[in-house]
Amino acid sequence: MTEHDEGVSTLAKQGSITFAGNLINGLLGYIIVMVITRFVSPSVYGLWVLATSVILFMQVFANLGLPLAIDYFVPQYLDDDEPGKAKGVIVQVTATVLVTSSLVALAVAYTAPQISAFFQEPALQVALVLLSVTIPMLALYRVLLTSFYSIKKLQYRVIMRDLVRPTVRFTVTTGLLLIWWGLLALVVGYVVGLFIAITVGAMVFTYKAWEVMSAKLETVAPGPLVRYSVPLAMTSVVFVLMGHVDYFVLGYFLDSDDVGFYRVGYMLGSGLMIIFNSLAPVFKPLIAETREDTDLVQERFRVAARWIAGITLPFAIIIAVGAPSFLAVLYTPQYTEASAVVALLAAAFLFNVTFGGPDGTLLQGMGYSRVVFVNTLLLFGTNFVVSFALVPLYGINGAAIGSAAALFLVGTLTLLELYYLDRIHPFTRDFAKVVGAGVPAAIAGIPFLLFLESDLLTVITLPIVVLVTYIGTLILTDAFTENDAKMAAELGPGVKKWLPARYFGK
Repeated sequence: MTEHDEGVSTLAKQGSITFAGNLINGLLGYIIVMVITRFVSPSVYGLWVLATSVILFMQVFANLGLPLAIDYFVPQYLDDDEPGKAKGVIVQVTATVLVTSSLVALAVAYTAPQISAFFQEPALQVALVLLSVTIPMLALYRVLLTSFYSIKKLQYRVIMRDLVRPTVRFTVTTGLLLIWWGLLALVVGYVVGLFIAITVGAMVFTYKAWEVMSAKLETVAPGPLVRYSVPLAMTSVVFVLMGHVDYFVLGYFLDSDDVGFYRVGYMLGSGLMIIFNSLAPVFKPLIAETREDTDLVQERFRVAARWIAGITLPFAIIIAVGAPSFLAVLYTPQYTEASAVVALLAAAFLFNVTFGGPDGTLLQGMGYSRVVFVNTLLLFGTNFVVSFALVPLYGINGAAIGSAAALFLVGTLTLLELYYLDRIHPFTRDFAKVVGAGVPAAIAGIPFLLFLESDLLTVITLPIVVLVTYIGTLILTDAFTENDAKMAAELGPGVKKWLPARYFGK
């Protein structure tokens, strides 16, 4: 093992900050959906999901993938002590996406009648016209997020994305739902939350990145930006379409209430990405700045993979086993129709995020943007073909099978590509211990699915049983390593004293 890698400390510090933000954001997200499902019907919620899916898909065309260049090039310019060029990247990307996103917003508003006719949902037209204003706002929002990633100051990204936006959205939406604004309450809450978040984020970034923002502007050649961004732009188009193709297929074949059921199940299953999403923003620039040192990249990948798998696995078991109970308690019993969706997606997301993530974060950091694009094409193609074939036969479960098949396929491809290109892989004896600990945890949880009849009791006790069994197995098998201890020690000032001294070379 190499000497102490500061990247591990950075990954832990910034990852723990992002995790706290993601946890708050996720909890508020679940709470707002719980409120929505109690104030509007599944058909209205499904209509809202369709509208936001169209907007988010079109927004990818609006930014051309250029924000992804910020957290690739800016860290390199800052490492070379060229803040003027770092500023140039941010300014050039911002100016470009403002123009393109405004044009796309006008196109969405103009074609709203045709889009609503395609899905046979007349009310969709009004929602699309109102939400079209958010397309340039979302472009600016993405620029700000990647700007925070690029300077590895994720605590300020947490303020904008995970505190301000969901809090404002929740407050406004809930208030308007209480006076029975229905679908309009969802639209207004979404727009106001996004606007306030952008305003706060811009102010915080200007203040905290003053070294960059006050530097003399040096424009950079657009060629490298475009060559890096264009494949990722196409990747983002396909990846976002992948994230919403299920809703489009369901909206085409089935009713809007089926879209609502599926969205709730998908959200519960994809909640497992919280650990990956916490580490990925800082993981990519850490890889980008050391991409020539393959041994260091592999060590960082192995640490990240073990932590992602180790924290995600027990929660995947919990929600897969207890899906009917969690859906009934959190969203009302009618949403238990999505139980199989949750179980399928829990397994698929667990596998995929462990080996590089659905957007190929490790491959992006290594500079393989074209490989990521090809992977994402396969991701979308598999999901679309399988979902299109199975939704008419199996309804929302057919869409879940399509998503799961695509995620398993691309996770496997990512493993093979990393090994072929740089002989990088995550498989070690320590990794096997982390995965193996899931077996007794799953065995301990299965009786809850078979014998316990109370949904509320299952929701309360199942997590305790699974987590205690999983952690106990890790301890019995001595699954912790020195890097794990270093990561854990960065999570808080009092953690280190509880860890064995042998992990710190004492």
